[in-house]
Amino acid sequence: MPASPGAAVGEIVFDSARAAAAGRPVILVRPETNPDDLPGMIAAQGILTSHGGKTSHAAVVARGMGKTCVCGAEELRIDLAAETVTVNGTVLRAGDVLSLDGTTGRVYPGAVPVHPSPVVRYFEGELSDGDDPLLAAVQRLMTHADQVRRLGVHANADTAADAARARRFGATGIGLCRTEHMFLGERRELVERLILAEDDTERDAALAALLPLQRDDFVALFEAMDGLPVTVRLIDPPLHEFLPALEDLTARVATAEALGEDPGRDAVLLAAVRRMHESNPMLGLRGVRLGLVVPGLFAMQVRAIAEAAALRVAAGGDPRPEIMVPLVGAVPELETVRAEAESVLRGIEGIPPIRIGTMIEVPRAALTAGDIAQSAEFFSFGTNDLTQMTWGFSRDDVEGAFFGRYLSLGIFTCRRSRPSTATASASSSGSPSSGAAPPGRT
Repeated sequence: MPASPGAAVGEIVFDSARAAAAGRPVILVRPETNPDDLPGMIAAQGILTSHGGKTSHAAVVARGMGKTCVCGAEELRIDLAAETVTVNGTVLRAGDVLSLDGTTGRVYPGAVPVHPSPVVRYFEGELSDGDDPLLAAVQRLMTHADQVRRLGVHANADTAADAARARRFGATGIGLCRTEHMFLGERRELVERLILAEDDTERDAALAALLPLQRDDFVALFEAMDGLPVTVRLIDPPLHEFLPALEDLTARVATAEALGEDPGRDAVLLAAVRRMHESNPMLGLRGVRLGLVVPGLFAMQVRAIAEAAALRVAAGGDPRPEIMVPLVGAVPELETVRAEAESVLRGIEGIPPIRIGTMIEVPRAALTAGDIAQSAEFFSFGTNDLTQMTWGFSRDDVEGAFFGRYLSLGIFTCRRSRPSTATASASSSGSPSSGAAPPGRT
């Protein structure tokens, strides 16, 4: 599956930590990726998975970073323990060179010559439009488009580097900054401490450690997007993404006990993970629910955003942050978070106006959007969650399970619905005819 376009060449690495520490061009090869793999995904030239499709974690994150990615190469047999990948009798090992074409989905053994396109080189400042006839034509087209367009394009970016690149490519703002990505890697331990805190003292200590890190993130982001809007989504992770895997912990504790050793912290973690384990974490304690259950979490993020904005104003900048509350399905959820956020904002001097809105990503929010709009200053639409919740399927699984069959049957093609006789004509009782809205509905 050509999940994210471009070309990449590098040595095969099967482990995200090794990819992040490699210091040389590598291709991260995994059965599938998860948020723990983000540091390796950032460092790798490209990403190759044997599972998933264009809406899988690897594909979505790679496209957001502009990283070459090929997903769902199901003929690959990836053995993480042996660090080998086998296909059609050919065995490749860690350190072997691999080439990816994210535009076609092709994977090549060995190094295939690649070079950046003239358009990319232009936006990266390496070329002028007089160096290449095609580039000159593209530049004329883009200049004309900027003069007549009515819509702007906002990018997804979670780092200052991503934001700066998006701005060079013509983005007119950041429409989604996923703050959960800022908590991965070395910071994950702090989030783990926050989630597992047993009293206010432990929780406040974890929040105090996270605050300056978050503030620095936002200072850099606002500086890169100076004068343009940046919509920051408050943290929205399924909890399992920040806790050790239940299976791994169980195995480590069992091994330690079998050897007569003290499992130590692993035993404490195992008890907590079992207590917080969810059968379906994507529909569990995440988004606004997490912010309401973990006291101070959203307030810390709001403070970090506001203090970063104040620092940029003091430095002569023009920050334009917006705060987005995730996974809202009921008005009281948004009102509760908004009241807490406004209380924090009132206590910080020198900040610009900061709007507070929400993401419409659960069906109930879509159906009650008129009510939620009374408490929201803006909406964004989270089409990933909204689509999978509306249809009742997982974006990570359906492409390999039944999408192919559904497409061949035409179930996912656009078809005009047959007119219903119940709405095509007026009844004698005064029901509205076709084209008229029922009383009280729009």
